[in-house]
Amino acid sequence: MPELVSIQVGLPQTLGTDAAPNPMDQRWTTGFFKQPVEGEVWLSTTNLAGDGQADLKNHGGIDKAVLAYSAEHYPDWRSHLNHPELPYGGFGENFTVVGQTEADVCIGDIYAIGNARVQVSQPRQPCWKLSRRWRIADLALQVKANGRSGWYFRVLQEGAVQAGLAITLCDRPYPQWTVARANHIMHHDLSDRAAAAELARCPLLSRNWQEKLLKRGAPS
Repeated sequence: MPELVSIQVGLPQTLGTDAAPNPMDQRWTTGFFKQPVEGEVWLSTTNLAGDGQADLKNHGGIDKAVLAYSAEHYPDWRSHLNHPELPYGGFGENFTVVGQTEADVCIGDIYAIGNARVQVSQPRQPCWKLSRRWRIADLALQVKANGRSGWYFRVLQEGAVQAGLAITLCDRPYPQWTVARANHIMHHDLSDRAAAAELARCPLLSRNWQEKLLKRGAPS
């Protein structure tokens, strides 16, 4: 049974300085730094209590209320990045889960976590802030290449959640659209316009991804 093993939240903060010669040290504002929380946390339709995003154009909102990431990826990342202490939340996720990866989770899946209900809306598309957080210039590109992206939830029913709760599948309307397959179409099958158009027609895929895929699938 999949399980929520850790919850992380964090509010935006400004780091660095404008005068820094190294771009990695220059001023930036981010909500990427998440800290684990104990006990119950209220999950609303837009985010977890105590959590926030700095860039509301590209992060947060109804379709990206919560970011989930598989704990099963951490051993490989810790070895590959030579960072044995890489903590849960290290990829900016709110929910660290066991028993699930991108190959197991599908667009539109509805899960019960305590008395909350969440639905998978899209894969996570890593941005430059992941690279900046760990000072590894190509880390976001590595995530796109290997597909260990995580996925976003929209919240269908608000409720209290906490680490240790089971993640129970309630409905799977689109078993053909795993997060792994959606990632592959978005990042690797760039010339397959038919596949892009087909995925874009999935009504439970986030609007942002639908729009991007429709542009690719449109006749030239």
